[in-house]
Amino acid sequence: MNPVSLQVHLREIGVPPQRGRTSAIRQLVLQAPAPVIAKALGYHDKTATRLVTEAGGTWSRYASGDHTR
Repeated sequence: MNPVSLQVHLREIGVPPQRGRTSAIRQLVLQAPAPVIAKALGYHDKTATRLVTEAGGTWSRYASGDHTR
């Protein structure tokens, strides 16, 4: 199933796909740091940071990068 056909099916059963997508991303940024979610989903860091701020998240002190040292 591709994204377009999935969107059609969701609309047919009354689920607005854009709202669901936005809600899912906001939930993710509340559970993990925005840079991690951005990288995993292909979002820009600033977009993910804005979403976490809008969602009321508390990952503001996360330092992204290599922590193996």
